[in-house]
Amino acid sequence: MALRASKRRPLVAQSEIRSMSIECARVGGINLAQGVCDLPVPQPVVRGAAEAMERGQNIYTRFDGRAELRRAIAARQQRDTGLEADPEIQVVVSAGATGAFYSACLALLDEGDEVVVFEPYYGYHIVTLAALGIKPVFVTLAPPSWEFCAADLERVVTERTRAIILNTPANPSGKVFSREELALVADFAQAHDLFVFTDEIYENFVFDGREHIAPATLPGMARRTVTISGLSKVFAITGWRIGYAVCDPEWALAIGHFSDLVYVCAPAPLQLGAARGLDELGPDYYRGVAEDHEQKRDLFCATLGEIGLVPHVPQGAYYTLADISRLPGDTAKARAMHLLERTGVACVPGTAFFRGDAGQTLGRFCFAKEMPILEDAMGRLRKLES
Repeated sequence: MALRASKRRPLVAQSEIRSMSIECARVGGINLAQGVCDLPVPQPVVRGAAEAMERGQNIYTRFDGRAELRRAIAARQQRDTGLEADPEIQVVVSAGATGAFYSACLALLDEGDEVVVFEPYYGYHIVTLAALGIKPVFVTLAPPSWEFCAADLERVVTERTRAIILNTPANPSGKVFSREELALVADFAQAHDLFVFTDEIYENFVFDGREHIAPATLPGMARRTVTISGLSKVFAITGWRIGYAVCDPEWALAIGHFSDLVYVCAPAPLQLGAARGLDELGPDYYRGVAEDHEQKRDLFCATLGEIGLVPHVPQGAYYTLADISRLPGDTAKARAMHLLERTGVACVPGTAFFRGDAGQTLGRFCFAKEMPILEDAMGRLRKLES
């Protein structure tokens, strides 16, 4: 038998997000494709990591992370969302939120299981499931408010359904699920005895007076919910890979063991830097993050509207899906490439977030940039008016 790659290999190709980032670098453009959030890292976070390195805190951590960070995460969750967790047995630090999600899937799902996913979706969720032989089944949210109803959930459930993924605030739509919508999900999960995997990485990016609600805090949801988040976005440390899961002790132990198997641990001194940030940065910091990105959202979406790329104005996170159908090209990728070549601004083709052709008219833009860079991008995009 000839040597060959695994059957999983075709499932895991380079994501369209990274592909557009490479194309952007090729032309020396402004990358609004990848959610890198290239803002300054808060000084307590930087100092905490540097001091940890200098103190020699550079070896393996416990399988579920440094105690300082687990305690800080538990304190943050209790303070900000009301979710109570014992940091000794209910918090698992992993290699980013994606690492926590992958470890949770390894620990709690089996090949052949089905998982309900809201569409538009974050591609890494789908690819992770597919690589493990788990089938995603889709509930398509209806624009412009990205709505769904209980019947939409019931329509896709089968005897093989084991879980539902809930991303709030959502990438790429920017939807912030309301308490009423989360109650629908909770009722559905309890009726069919499902896990709820959340992705709450954008929990601090919520606009227009809305509230981020942790699904695990709803009645009856504590045991079945795996709360997944991280510090990559709010501290602008996407390259540090500091994420976590908070859940029932039984699930946390299993998730921690799989995280240990795959990643061993997130970098020890960087964990301590993140812990310092959680300990020292108060409510004013997080309020400032939200207000800053709300202002950028308003400016950027206004620019898109002015040039005829009508945006879906997000309620949270730091992306906007915009209608790019007026650009030349037969596909979203062709239109995104035209935009890049014409203006030097990169976006992600909407097909990266939908099945089939549903995303062909859309592009996703990230506005989490320092203001001079975002202003440069907006100025370049206005070339489309000429």
